[in-house]
Amino acid sequence: MDLTLALVIGVVVIALIFDYTNGFHDAANAIATSVSTRALTPRAALFMAAAMNFIGAHLGTQVAQTVGKGIIDAPQGSHGLVIVAAGLIGAITWNMITWYFGLPSSSSHALIGGLIGSALASASVVHWDGVVEKVVIPMILSPLVGFTLAASIMIAIYWIFRNAQPGKANRGFRYAQTVSAAAMALGHGLQDAQKTMGVIFLSLVVGGYVAPTDDIPQWVILAAAAAISLGTYAGGWRIMRTLGRRIIALDPPQGFAAEAAASTVLYGAAIGFGAPISTTHTITSAIMGVGSTKRLSAVRWGVAGNIVTAWVLTIPAAALVAALSYFALHWAVE
Repeated sequence: MDLTLALVIGVVVIALIFDYTNGFHDAANAIATSVSTRALTPRAALFMAAAMNFIGAHLGTQVAQTVGKGIIDAPQGSHGLVIVAAGLIGAITWNMITWYFGLPSSSSHALIGGLIGSALASASVVHWDGVVEKVVIPMILSPLVGFTLAASIMIAIYWIFRNAQPGKANRGFRYAQTVSAAAMALGHGLQDAQKTMGVIFLSLVVGGYVAPTDDIPQWVILAAAAAISLGTYAGGWRIMRTLGRRIIALDPPQGFAAEAAASTVLYGAAIGFGAPISTTHTITSAIMGVGSTKRLSAVRWGVAGNIVTAWVLTIPAAALVAALSYFALHWAVE
C-alpha cells in the first residue's frame, strides 16, 4: 500500500471519528428541550434523533460542497492529507474539551477552525472571502435570528393560548415537541453530517481519487450519516444538562418554540445558502430567546456567558491545536 492511499484511509477514519464525536457532542441540540420537559424519555429521544440525523444527512450536499471546496486549498498528495488530518485532530480535541466541561460549543466551527489552523501552519491557501461569507457572517447572524424568531414564536403562543388551561396546553405541546424535536434532529443531520462529507471529499480530491468537480460519492454520504447517527445515539448527557436545565427551566411551549425556531434557521441556512452554521449556537440562542419573553432574569446569564466564551474561543483554539498537530504529523510522515 502506498503512502498516499494509507493517508487517505487514515484521514477518512479520523473524519468518521470526528463525525461520531459531533453526534454525541451535539445530541443535546436536538433533544435536550424535549427531555427536560418530559415530552420524550431520554432513550426514545436519542433513538428518534439518531434516525432523523441519518435521514437528514441524505437531504442535500450544499454544505458539504462549501466545506470541501470553499474553505482551504490543500496541495495534492501526502502533504495535503497531513493538513486535512491535522485540521480534524484540532476539531476532535476541542470537541472533547468542551464536552468534558459540559459546554455546548460548535463542532462545525471547531472543524473549520481546525482546517484554517492547519492550512496557515502549512502556508496553504485559505479562502478568506469564503470564510467570511459562509462562516463568519452566518456565525453572527444565526444566533441573532434564532433568538429573535424563538422569542416571536413564544410571544405568539402566549397570545394564541392566553385563555387555555395550563395543564391541557402543556400536554398538547408535549405532543407537538415530538414533531419539533424530530425537525431539529433532521436539521442537525442536514447540517453537521454534511461537514464530515465535505472533509472526506476534500481528502479524496487531495489524494487524487476524485476530481473537484465530481459529485460526493454515495459511500461517503452513507458513512457520514451512519457515524453521526451512532454518535447521537451514544448521547451527550453532560451538555444535555446544560441546554435542558442550566440556561433556563423550560416548559413544553417554550421547548416547542425553541426547537421550531432553531430548525427553521438550520434548514434556511443549509438549503438556501449552503452555509455551515452551528446547530449548537442556533438552539442555545433560541432557548435564551424563549426564556427572555417571560422575564430577562429567567435566563441564567452567567451560564450563557460561559457558553458564549466557548463560542468565541472555538475557532482560534481548534486552529491552534490543528497547527501543532500539523507540525507533529509533518515531521512524522514527511
